Amino acid sequence: MKTHMEDIDQLIKDTLTKEEAKFYDELEEQNVFEMLVGLFRGKNKWIIILMNVVTLIFFGLFVYCTVQFLDTEVTNELIKWGIGGFVCLMTVSMLKIFAWMQMDKNALIREMKRLELQVSSLSTKLSE
Repeated sequence: MKTHMEDIDQLIKDTLTKEEAKFYDELEEQNVFEMLVGLFRGKNKWIIILMNVVTLIFFGLFVYCTVQFLDTEVTNELIKWGIGGFVCLMTVSMLKIFAWMQMDKNALIREMKRLELQVSSLSTKLSE
């Protein structure tokens, strides 16, 4: 069963040149894995790589703090290792939230490009 959106997409593709249609196809919706790979493209891929390295380091520290927390019986040590584990876990969470926000930003940019292409296609069709 075709949806109304598929009809609109086909109508837009019919009005585009081959080059524009190819570009339009590249702007299709992506699944989560394609979005993750998309983070490692572009100008800011070095930041994402650096953030993943830092995330791995802090996750390793979290595991170490957890092991030390479970190994000690002194109350002050329990508090110190618990706070350390909590800080590490919060750091990992914040870095992951930043990555998800970048994925959302990329999806919004892709949709804006689709809209620009549709407006351009419509304006050329109306000017004919």
